[in-house]
Amino acid sequence: MLRRAFVFLPAVFLLSLTAFAQKPPLLPEQDVKALAQELSGETAMRNLEGIVRNHRQRGSQGFHAAAELVAERARAYGLSDVTILQFPADGKIFYGTQRSRMPWDAEFAELWEMKKEGEQWKPSVLMASYEAVPVSLAEDSESADVTADLVDVGNGTAENDYTGKDVRGKMVLAAAQPGAVQELAVDKFGAAGIISYALNQPQAWRGEDENLIRWGHLESFPKIRTFAFMASLKMARALRERLAHGEQVRLHAVVRAGQHPGSYEIVTGTIPGADPKLKSEEIAFSCHLDHQRPGANDNASGCVTILEVARTLQKLIKEGKLAPPQRTIRFIWPPEIEGTETLLNAKPEFAQRIKAVIHMDMVGGGPVTKAIFHVTRGPMSLPSFVHDVAGAFADFVNRETEKFAKTGSGGYPLISPEGGKEPLRAEFAPYSMGSDHDVYQEGGFRIPAIYLNDWPDRYIHTNFDSAANIDPTKLKRAAFIGAASGYFLSRPEFQSAPDFPGSILLSEAQNMIDSMRRANGLNKDETVSMVRAHYNYMQQVVQSLSTSLGLENVELPGTPPGLPGVQNLPPEKPASGDGLLIFTRNPQPKGPLAVFGYDYFEDHSGKAGIARPKLLDYQGLWGAGEEYAYETLNFVGGKHNAQQIRDAVSAEYGPVPLAMVVEYLQALARIGVLVQQH
Repeated sequence: MLRRAFVFLPAVFLLSLTAFAQKPPLLPEQDVKALAQELSGETAMRNLEGIVRNHRQRGSQGFHAAAELVAERARAYGLSDVTILQFPADGKIFYGTQRSRMPWDAEFAELWEMKKEGEQWKPSVLMASYEAVPVSLAEDSESADVTADLVDVGNGTAENDYTGKDVRGKMVLAAAQPGAVQELAVDKFGAAGIISYALNQPQAWRGEDENLIRWGHLESFPKIRTFAFMASLKMARALRERLAHGEQVRLHAVVRAGQHPGSYEIVTGTIPGADPKLKSEEIAFSCHLDHQRPGANDNASGCVTILEVARTLQKLIKEGKLAPPQRTIRFIWPPEIEGTETLLNAKPEFAQRIKAVIHMDMVGGGPVTKAIFHVTRGPMSLPSFVHDVAGAFADFVNRETEKFAKTGSGGYPLISPEGGKEPLRAEFAPYSMGSDHDVYQEGGFRIPAIYLNDWPDRYIHTNFDSAANIDPTKLKRAAFIGAASGYFLSRPEFQSAPDFPGSILLSEAQNMIDSMRRANGLNKDETVSMVRAHYNYMQQVVQSLSTSLGLENVELPGTPPGLPGVQNLPPEKPASGDGLLIFTRNPQPKGPLAVFGYDYFEDHSGKAGIARPKLLDYQGLWGAGEEYAYETLNFVGGKHNAQQIRDAVSAEYGPVPLAMVVEYLQALARIGVLVQQH
């Protein structure tokens, strides 16, 4: 192990480290060349075209078919220990904070408009077909054979949406997601089913294409089971206009579908580590295999990209072009969030062995998707240099691909013959939630996770998320960033390279500068608190780096010149009142409290008669309730009092009242997640 001291490098010197731009970062150039030459966007694309044929809902026949396809390819590529793990999912078993959801399958579903001919109503127009467009049937729909009139209930989520309307035994036309409509429309007012025209996630292109059909879902644990069809905005507008003019619209729905006991399935395989001492440690590549058909960018793209990383690394190692990893490299294809939550809780040895994760969720969107590629940092509750490793490789790809786009030549264009030639322009972004990386980095597991993802994507969760919109060049570039990062982390001796500390420190200095820009407009106290929190974060990243390098006497005696407000910070104000409260976390349950199809906090707080904490609905400058709640829990550990936790989450997402943080912490204590010390 190296034993040397270093100090935080001033910004002027750090900027000089851009000399590293003249060669690939962190890895020997021959390794970078080998990866760049072998990785194939076309190979990834062929695998993607296979996966998207399946409607891959949790535990379904389509998911199993996709899992078998991935497992077959992994074996063909030479991975070791390839298996499809199975975990019971019966709606009752808990895996940490995840209540297992029963698998759901659909066999048949059609929605017809009926026309009256004489005294009889007969099928006239086919409005939805599961066989043709599987996304037109909402997930967790139950079998039904219903003929009923249609009633427009607007959004369908408020009591006044139903004022003066008799929906009992009828179908309702609603703008909200079926799961959000279900409690009022079906449970309270007796509707027979739901037709939803829910729009895509908020983005600039929302509602622009009237032909999109968005994936929809009902409640996984409902009081009354029902069915729902998803309609395009074009169809919904036509129906609403007819209903507004007093026309009777009668529909016939036939559904053969439903939940059933079964299992979560998770595909996994490895490239074994070669070091006798380090092979028990693992660097994991993660994605999520489940999604509606076609689900190309979300997330067949992530699945085939880590599969391409597996193929490439295994082939190059076998050919002697890359040295074997010292740590084991593991590849994991689970159902989103709930699969990862299940794996880490049911097999805690996985959580113990995995030292870092490269997670890919939507990494192949071509220009038509309007996607922006992100390399996402970890949460401030988990400082680690691991995220900066991916940032260094992404910056290298940005430079090389921009140079190629401008000049037509370059050392590492990383293009695929069937793909585009545009520069990548990856953004190194602050932490954002929404995929399995949330589970790995949650306070119960604390595994640093590199998150590669596209956002926005105009076709996410719709029938237009197809293979035609995927760019093989993008797949290759995402694979390169992931493969280089994972291979680097699998061989700790690379961390002794002369450019490694400087590259990480340069990245952290830039991160702090970017963070300080956010402080503009805040009052003095909030600005000082934010500066201190980000400086402490940077110190801890440097400490994680020094620990990895085996360094001693690490110093961070000031901060880079040119960062306003960082030098000579006033002393931290002592906490008082509720700010002095300290909480510790119980060992179980582990995992985020809002997971997939189940909200642990909502369920348990409701049973305990606890009012919904205001923090969960708070809208901050850079985050919302879910983010505040996630990080508030992650910062709990017996070391931080409530005031310090409040200051930390405020630095990350924007100022939040202490009272809201305390209210949430105390609610967590009342349901047994936390213990209040004093």
